[in-house]
Parts: sequence; structure tokens; C-alpha cells
Amino acid sequence: MYSLLGLAALFPLASASFEGNLNYRAPSARPDHVNLGLSLPIITARTLKRSSVAYQPSELNFTHGVASGDPYSNSVILWTRVAPTAESDKSDATVSGTVDLYSHETEKYIQADANPICVEWNVWEVEKGHKGQAKSSGKAYTTSDIDFTVKVEAQGLKPWTQYNYQFNVCGSNNTSPVGRTKTAPAEHADVDEVKLAVFSCSNYPKGFFNVYGNAARKDQHDFVVHLGDYFYEDASGGPRAHKPANKLFTLYDYRTRHGQYRTDNDLQLLAQNYAWIPTWDDHEFANNGYRDGFSALNNTEASFRNDGPSISVDTRKIHAVRAYFEWMPIRQVDLDDNLRIWRSFKMGKLMDLIMIDTRNYDRSITSGGNNNAYIEAIRDDPSRTLMGGRQEKWFFRQLSESKERAATWRVVGNQIVFSRILDAEGALTGTDNWSGYVASRNRTLQHLYDNGISDNIFLSGDSHQNWVSDLAWLGTKPYDGTTGSGAIGVEFAGTGVTSSGPKGNIATVQKGTKTKVDSNPELQWQEGYYRGYFHLSITKSKIDAQFFGSPSVATRNGWDLPLANFTVLAGDNHLQRPVAGGKVEAGSLKGGETVGTNVTLDTNAGKWQTVGFEKMYVK
Repeated sequence: MYSLLGLAALFPLASASFEGNLNYRAPSARPDHVNLGLSLPIITARTLKRSSVAYQPSELNFTHGVASGDPYSNSVILWTRVAPTAESDKSDATVSGTVDLYSHETEKYIQADANPICVEWNVWEVEKGHKGQAKSSGKAYTTSDIDFTVKVEAQGLKPWTQYNYQFNVCGSNNTSPVGRTKTAPAEHADVDEVKLAVFSCSNYPKGFFNVYGNAARKDQHDFVVHLGDYFYEDASGGPRAHKPANKLFTLYDYRTRHGQYRTDNDLQLLAQNYAWIPTWDDHEFANNGYRDGFSALNNTEASFRNDGPSISVDTRKIHAVRAYFEWMPIRQVDLDDNLRIWRSFKMGKLMDLIMIDTRNYDRSITSGGNNNAYIEAIRDDPSRTLMGGRQEKWFFRQLSESKERAATWRVVGNQIVFSRILDAEGALTGTDNWSGYVASRNRTLQHLYDNGISDNIFLSGDSHQNWVSDLAWLGTKPYDGTTGSGAIGVEFAGTGVTSSGPKGNIATVQKGTKTKVDSNPELQWQEGYYRGYFHLSITKSKIDAQFFGSPSVATRNGWDLPLANFTVLAGDNHLQRPVAGGKVEAGSLKGGETVGTNVTLDTNAGKWQTVGFEKMYVK
């Protein structure tokens, strides 16, 4: 039993160690955000009051690998999970807080794990050092309150440098895998090239995350950009059935789903060796989310009682946000704003990467399946917003400041397809993307054109198909689809890692892509059959984009099929002609030809072969 003097001496030490784990401050540390922060004194006091026995190092495991993310020029976020079990904790202490908002329940908070686990971490240079020559190191505690996750900021690092990192249980040789990460270039540095691997829409039951592993084994990028739908909230079954076996509503549900996805070997490999810069889309919360609800749960009494287990829209969002920030290597850039995920990264003088949230921050109502006609009727309403006023002003300011500091490129990480898409009859399609919020798109284009902000690259996901377009304000600014003249940039929109695309075989899907390309003058390439990702090589003179597909995600394999290559020259603001060199592997190319070869790289063996698969998905 501790003496009073001993207890007083231990309290500040334990509190400081808890504070070393950023997850005790995420999503928010403000005292008035009672549902989103943790009371460190309460946690520490509870820990010290309990007469429980601490875990021995041999009882603990690093259950879900390691990860890093949000690289700055002098720091990076490191993540792991160390626990007695891979099972997520059922405590909801982190969303109950100290004030009764929705419930008087206290038992779950009291029963939260009282055994803090101590971890140490070390960072050392890949080329010059070893673990004994740490450039940054530290110690932190974790408990069940945050699902045994650990998230720390490794500081004091050199810009544009590769590092290894590792965690261990304090005072033991129980270690995590060794990770690899990289810092960003200094803001004003001359950088020759930055390479990004871009992903979106990974659905566990649909298939294996082969393209994560392909990119990791090829080792040709600096950072991973994930545009959202990192996981799905549904209750799909099958050989890779979702866990838990229900739609997600509770904190435990969301934690468990995060944990399941991090058991995928290829996701672990990509997370272990590259810093991620992620944003969320809708499915990290629920389908077709917006400010006040989702497609299957809204802020009405009837929906509260019938569509979910008596959990409100706001509570469900709190659960999703809490779990996301626990399990993802992401910074909380504004402790005054618990929903903010929009942020930017200066990659030397070469580029600014601007990550926005067009889904969950302050979005006006979207289509939910039973209101599509209504959304079509109001899509032109000038009051409709994808981002809310505060984020939109920040976004426009980031674009302007990027031009003012003479960055060569502005690369925007965005969830949903930006370009307008017309059907064969010339009607505007899509109500859940930017086409459902025409005023938001017009304000963005107006800001770019009116302020002469050029060399803009929009990255998009969500649609589970590939789209490559010149960024043009058709009907307002002149645009020549033959040459690309009049555009203000380019959009690269990628297919899903595994999420399903159009139904049918490759020939059937190909026919639909031709209709889309023929109906839209700015759309230069469209492809919907393959699952995949794309790679960007960004230099001062040009951007090269390479799109890759997985011929099948029904089994775990390393096949990587090149689909199409594109170039954007600095100052041109459109795709170089002839687009894609006049030839692509799949899909439809405006003014070009499609030649399917099936010549595919085996990223496991490093050899090229002609391969084909009859089945694309697990189910």
C-alpha cells in the first residue's frame, strides 16, 4: 500500500506518462468537450486506487503491428497497440466523460482497466544509425480506456529523412515489429521529387487488400495518401465476414472493426513501412453521412427508435470519431475542434498537399436513397455546402497562400469526384458527390480562376471507379477538349482497393465507360472493372500518374497490372496530349485506343507474366 508521500510523488509521474500518449488528448482535450476528452487526474487516481496487479511483459502482445503518419519536416506520428488480447475493450469511458448527457451509467467507466501498460519507443535513421543511436525516444502508458492504443509524436527529427522506429514494453525485450517512416521536406527546401501512393475504399468482405501489398513491395513512393472509406460499417458476411457481425453503432463496434482491418497482412505491411496521410469518407461513420445524419439514421425520434439500437446520430458520430483517432496515425491539428480532420502539408517549394473533409464536417443534407428527387431539385441551391463556411474559407486561403509562397503544385486530397459527370442524354448525374453541391464546386472554381491559381491537382476516391479529367468550368469559362486549353488543373480519381464497381464482366463494364467518356468533353479516361490504386511522381516540371489494377481480389496475390499513364506539365493546367500516350490497358480513352494485354507484374517474385482471373471478388 502506498504511503501518502509515495502516492503524491507517483501521481505527477503517472500523469505525465499518460499525457505522453496523444490518444489521451484526442479527439479533444478541452474541458468543455466532456464527451471527447479524458480526465487524466481521474484515470490516474483510479489506477492508483486499485489494488490490482500490473500485466507482466510476457502477458502482452503488439496485436496489430505498427504505423506512422502525418509527417512534418521535424516530426511524425507513431502508432501501435499493446494489449493482453486482440479483442477491443468494451468500456465506453472515453465517450461518457464526467457529465451525464445521455445516460446516468457510471459502471462501465469505473470498470475500465486499471492496469496501465508502459511502453518505450525509439526512432533512428535508416541509413546511418541503429536502435542504440536514437534520434528521438520516449515513454508512454496505455490502458483499456483508449483500447490499449499508443500514439506518440516523435520530435526533433531531420527533414526529408527516412527513419526506423520500434516500441517495446518498458524494461523488457518484448518488442513490436520495426517500422520505417519518413519526414516531410522543409517548407522552403528545393525538392526534386515527391512520390505518393493513393488509395481509397477498402472493403474487407469484398476481397483481399492486395494492392496495399503491391505498392509496399514495389517500394516506389514516399507517402501513402488514403482518401477515405478505409473501412465499412455494414454487417456483410462471407469468408471475410465483418466483425462484429452487425452494423456499427457503439464505441466497441467501431474499435473492433478498426482492429479487424488491421489484421490484413497487406494493410499491416503498407502501414509498417510508410507514413500515411489519411482522411475519412462516409463509411468510417455510416453510409452517405452529412451534418445531421446518415442514409439509414437521422435525427428523428422514429429513426432513433427504429434504425439503430437507441443510439442517436450525434452519439454514433462521437463513437466513430473516438475510435478513428485512437486507431489511426493522425494528428489532431486543432484541439478546439473535435471533428476537424482537414489539414495541410508543405512539401518544400514543390507542393502543398491540402486534405479536406467533404463528408462529415458541416455538410448539407445528401441523398439517402429515399430523397434523391429532393436533392436533385435543390442541387443548385447556393446555400448548400460540402464543407461548411469555416472549412471552405480555410481551403480557399490554403490555395491562395500556396500560390503566394510560389509552390509549384497544389494537390488536394478530397473524398468524392469533383468533376461534373453527364449521362448520355446530357443530364447531370450524382447527388452524393460535388454534383449534388453545385454552388460549392462553382465557388471553388471561381476562386481558382479569379485568383489565377494554376497547377491544381484534385485527388478523389469514393466512386470505386477510375476517372481522369481536365478541371474545367464548363459553361462559364472557355475550354477546348481537344487541346485542354482553358482548364485550371487535372483530377485523378481512383478506384477502390476492394470495394465493388459496376456489375458485369470486363466487356460489359468497358461499354459503359465509353458512354461516359463520349458524353463528357473534359473526361479523358474512365475505367471501372479493376480494383487498384494510383501512383504520383511530382517534380518541378511535371506530374506523372500511373494507375494500377489488381486482376483479382478474390484471393491474396501480388499481381499488379499497369492500366494507364498520364502526364501533366507544369504550367499547362491540363493533361498532356495525346492523353496517356494514346493507349491504355483497360477502360475508355478519349481519342485513343484500349489494348488489353494482361501483362502483369508479380510483386512477390518481381517477374512479369500474362495472367487472367475469372473472379474479381470474394463475394
